[in-house]
Amino acid sequence: MSSTLPAMEYRRLGRSGVQVSVVSLGSWLTFGSQIRNEVAEDLMRLSYDAGINFFDNAEAYAHGRSEQVMGDILRKCAWDRSTYLVSSKVYWGGDKPNQRGLSRKHVVEACHAALKRLQVEYLDLYFCHRPDKDTPIEETVWAMHTLIQQGKVLYWGTSEWSAQQIMEAYAIAREHHLVPPTMEQPQYNLFHRMRVEHEYKRLYSSIGLGTTIWSPLASGVLTGKYAAGIPEGTRLARRGLEWLKNTVLTEDNIRKTELLKPIAAELGATLPQLAIAWCLVCPHVSTVILGASTTEQLRENIAALSIVPKLTSDVLERIEAIVGNKPEPEPEY
Repeated sequence: MSSTLPAMEYRRLGRSGVQVSVVSLGSWLTFGSQIRNEVAEDLMRLSYDAGINFFDNAEAYAHGRSEQVMGDILRKCAWDRSTYLVSSKVYWGGDKPNQRGLSRKHVVEACHAALKRLQVEYLDLYFCHRPDKDTPIEETVWAMHTLIQQGKVLYWGTSEWSAQQIMEAYAIAREHHLVPPTMEQPQYNLFHRMRVEHEYKRLYSSIGLGTTIWSPLASGVLTGKYAAGIPEGTRLARRGLEWLKNTVLTEDNIRKTELLKPIAAELGATLPQLAIAWCLVCPHVSTVILGASTTEQLRENIAALSIVPKLTSDVLERIEAIVGNKPEPEPEY
């Protein structure tokens, strides 16, 4: 593979004015856990040099160690703060009653803790990691608005919220002249499409929703490495991720992945590059969050940008014929 990476592209994060690289670097299951800190630094330096300007994190990742590792790297690299975006997500902060959820208390305290671990003065993006059935959405909206007014957060959004929940938060914000959510972080890949392509469809035009999508490779299934079983040391072999394995590692998904291999080969791409490029074709995807444990893997995934122009309508139709899960358009009356 050529050591020269394609020029980075940037998209607006929904209707906001902020520009985000079309691929970004996430730290789930890697920073502070799976990889050494030196490798994490190599990944961030490679990302930054390739034009990636968004680094995604969360209080739950490695119980806060992921943010600590990223913060140490950011301090060491000393990049101009205006050249990158860093995020955190709030929900799972601990086992005590007020250490989880989206209460004003936890949202504010989790933000302060993230700022300390990441060693930054503000979070560019702050996500509600999941909806909280025990906290009124109005309370969460006010907490986010207050943090923005204080300059500790610039933009806030949600992760894996339903369209109805997002619209409720948006309506509350508008009613009280507060800052509304402007982005959502959903799972999106060739096997998981309904939310991005169907459920959120009206939100892109009505509220200008941006998306920072995760799991473009369906937790590694779309790399093809699980065709003959679960290799030791892979994500789906890890204890505690049985829920993930049971969701994505199905015979049907493995069969479809094998059928995609010839298309990738014809395009001069790897399976991961094909899967990532396919996500980037969607006009509602602001950025694809990449996860990587080696610089070689990250280089391969960033190079998917060069595959996007090759995904012609004919190629996309061949892919659709294999996956067979395109959401049905809403009827027009």
